[in-house]
Amino acid sequence: MSLPRRLAIIDVESTGAHPVRDRITEIAILRIEDGEVVASWESLVAPGQPIPPLIREVTGISDEMVADAPPFDTLADTVAALLADCVFVAHSARFDFGFIKNAFARIGREFDAPVLCTVKLSRALFPEHHRHGLDALIERHALVCDARHRAMGDVQALWQFVQGVQGVFAPEVLARAVERAMKAPVQPPGLPEGTLEALPDVPGLYFFLAESEPPAEGREERPLFIGRAQSLRARVKEHFGAHARKGRDAELLTRTRRVEWIETAGELETSLREAELLRRFRPPYNRPQEAGTDVFALRLLRGRKRAPIYECVPIAGTDPAAWDGLHGVFRNRREADNLLREMALLYRLCPRRLGLEQGGAGPCSAHLAKRCAGVCARRETAAEHDARLASALAGVGIKPWPWAGPVLVHEQQADGARQAFHLFDRWCHLGSAEAAGGLPAPLAAVPRAFDVDVWRILGRWLAVPAHLAQVEPLAVQ
Repeated sequence: MSLPRRLAIIDVESTGAHPVRDRITEIAILRIEDGEVVASWESLVAPGQPIPPLIREVTGISDEMVADAPPFDTLADTVAALLADCVFVAHSARFDFGFIKNAFARIGREFDAPVLCTVKLSRALFPEHHRHGLDALIERHALVCDARHRAMGDVQALWQFVQGVQGVFAPEVLARAVERAMKAPVQPPGLPEGTLEALPDVPGLYFFLAESEPPAEGREERPLFIGRAQSLRARVKEHFGAHARKGRDAELLTRTRRVEWIETAGELETSLREAELLRRFRPPYNRPQEAGTDVFALRLLRGRKRAPIYECVPIAGTDPAAWDGLHGVFRNRREADNLLREMALLYRLCPRRLGLEQGGAGPCSAHLAKRCAGVCARRETAAEHDARLASALAGVGIKPWPWAGPVLVHEQQADGARQAFHLFDRWCHLGSAEAAGGLPAPLAAVPRAFDVDVWRILGRWLAVPAHLAQVEPLAVQ
């Protein structure tokens, strides 16, 4: 037989996409035996937590609708009986399977079953198509769905799809496709079933955590690792691929018991939030972050006779509009010294006068190697030497702000599901919000505070010409 004899086609609606944090709000099951429907069952489920507005809008299931619904523990025996000895059939099946498995686990019961994913079945049978979501299947195969995003409506559409392919394909072809669609993916050790399948295919940040349950309200949890991605689902799955299971990566995955994520509107929001969270939590498996509070610039001290002939001026948290004669942005002294060494070679400057070499009698080592013009050997005046240094430093540092005042950057996901508005002025981040009305006002009262990470993030983002269309200059009242 091309299809298993006993199928349980199931769909789960929930308060969100996370199989551990979120809860079931509705279940529908069709039990199929030898091609015939022998049981049809559906029920709302009391989730024990509020249903978010976006979920209410998509599913039509409200808090009022589930207020008097039974909790899962009172439905567990019915669900178990309907699924008994059946192949568990669902669209993106590991997602629904994860919710059912975790719901049983929360009441101290085990659940397992062979799984057939209709997304994988569609891909195996119709490889010429790129879209295999349920909406695509409904459109492509003229399926009837009276209540999309309600459990029984989706289940009935899947049953029509299963019946349809059984009538189109030869039994041996369908059998091979079913075998492929039932091949279980490698499940990461320690992670709840369905975690990877629940990750959305959108940009955002993801967190690997050592505890299987979130902390009590009011307590913070330090992530093991924070990552960023254009596609959360694809990037996190890469972490758990076979190529990553060695060395420090393997150690991280062994310690990971939970994955959380934050969806973002785009690259800029992702980068800004990542920088903030890395500084805040300092995850042990991320590259150590240098403190941005020690950032400084150089100011040339004209006419100074003794080395060094410049001073280091702290700039973190200051207003760039107040800077005067500052050059460069440096996180540490090493960065500044590397730049000065490079300039010494290019402009035949004296490393001793630049403070890169200890003072002593006679010419510096660079002059003896004919790489210094000789201010240390009285071959040129200090004024001549320092003029070349000033000329070299003139091109170093923050580029002029391209606009006359603050700007508003608008980002949104490709499908428009999430958007973000960011306010910047003179390379400083003044605030972000999901709606333009949530930004601080009046703009004139918002202080500018320089942050080296924001400066670098914004500079890289603005270097992409296509991004400029998302920038709107604002006038300060």
